[in-house]
Amino acid sequence: MRNRTAWIIACLIMSGSSLAAEEPAKPAAKPAMSSDAADIKLAMSAGPSDISKGATITTMSADGQMKTLRKGTNGWMCMAKPEAMCLDKEWQGWADAWMSKKDPSVKGVGIAYMLRGDQGASNTDPFANAPTADNAWIVSPPHIMVLSPDTKLLDALPTDPNTGGPWVMWKGTKYAHIMVPTTPMPKVKKAAAAEPAAK
Repeated sequence: MRNRTAWIIACLIMSGSSLAAEEPAKPAAKPAMSSDAADIKLAMSAGPSDISKGATITTMSADGQMKTLRKGTNGWMCMAKPEAMCLDKEWQGWADAWMSKKDPSVKGVGIAYMLRGDQGASNTDPFANAPTADNAWIVSPPHIMVLSPDTKLLDALPTDPNTGGPWVMWKGTKYAHIMVPTTPMPKVKKAAAAEPAAK
């Protein structure tokens, strides 16, 4: 009986190894993440992990309302949609004012992270939704954003994002802030020079 059992096990092992040789093993399919789990992961990737792990996580629902996915413990808020970002308390107040088109009340230096970059924004119009010929639309790489309680301190910085280093977005408006790229800005394609007309 013992010999017969050993022989059956040996046959099963051999048949299994020959099947494995014929058909490569397929990796186990990962279970699909729920929408909330995916949004939490996306939001947390927008800032440093030591900040995002304790942050409140939010996202925008289909009806345009902000939805809290996880309560935080450190005062930061990381958002998945409409753009992935992590905001400190000053930036959270600023964002509320901007969404309501009210005057922001910035009492101290504010820090926000967009370490995934953004989908683009006008550098001159805080409420533009799409690029136009004259609204200086910019798609930024991963960056940090800085608020100052005194926007006059921003006057020394350029508004051109392609000069290297920090630059000011929405200069001259109540929503002005400093953009600090953490990777090089994408190269701007120059328009091709028009060829002279044939005579």
